[in-house]
Amino acid sequence: MFSFSPRPKSRKETHLGDFIFASLLRLISLGLALMLVVIAFFLLRGAFASVSRFEWSFITDSTWDPVQEVFGSAPVLFGTLVSSSIAVLIAAPLSIGIAVFLNELAPPKIGKAIGFLIEMLAAIPSVVYGLWGIFVLAPWLRTTVEPFLSKNLGWIPLFTGPYYGVGMLAAGLILSIMIIPTIFTISREIFKTIPTTQREAALALGATRWEMIKISVLKSSKSGIGGAVILGLGRALGETMAVTMVIGNRSEINLSLLAPAQTMASVIANEYAEATSDIHLSALIEIGFLLFIVTFLINAFARIFILRESRR
Repeated sequence: MFSFSPRPKSRKETHLGDFIFASLLRLISLGLALMLVVIAFFLLRGAFASVSRFEWSFITDSTWDPVQEVFGSAPVLFGTLVSSSIAVLIAAPLSIGIAVFLNELAPPKIGKAIGFLIEMLAAIPSVVYGLWGIFVLAPWLRTTVEPFLSKNLGWIPLFTGPYYGVGMLAAGLILSIMIIPTIFTISREIFKTIPTTQREAALALGATRWEMIKISVLKSSKSGIGGAVILGLGRALGETMAVTMVIGNRSEINLSLLAPAQTMASVIANEYAEATSDIHLSALIEIGFLLFIVTFLINAFARIFILRESRR
């Protein structure tokens, strides 16, 4: 008897499932990109009245007066950049140092336990950080840290003037705690990808433990560490509630870190619900649009930086 083998499936039939799956993923990706464009369009449309009235003076002017309907975003831009910079300057070395210690020096059990606790910091709600900042951090700064800084470093413009506890320094410290999990987690995962043979090769050539870490781990991971720091900066730029509760919310440019200030996110949180005039609401939406652009550029720069360093 003759046996007939089943007709082989065509190429189209064989890859139909793959085609459907790829099409769904492509549709989802395009949908996310379209959502980003829609958000930008909504913000730009809502800010059109403010853009057409104030033009470039909105960015350069330092007057924010809802009563007179005169709005300038220079103080909030300054507050956002300075508070985020303080956070990165504090959090980056701490996060990278902790990641190096837990990955290279600490016993595995201790490393897992401490790493889990640090990662749990990211799960704490922003408002809880704000409450802790108001009732614990701000009083401590007002009674201990800021008097010391004012007495010993008062000749520096960064530590002049009266101290209230709340202000730019408090906001920077809160933000540094909040972005530590981001920088730490990414840095530690990058360190884990370094081959063990690379470490052993450095030690075999006579390198000390620190030289091995510096050459085989830190130098090989500098692109990833840079990307982690930039992503932490992007996280700090958009933080709202915790910063709003401890920064003092005064719309002025002051070089002193002890003085109250305001950020783009905090001014939106404070005034959006109480904005009565159309131009006031439009000005707040324009600040949101500026924050959207700044955050987008920071994340794009992080991606480009990582790609360029990886190619090198």
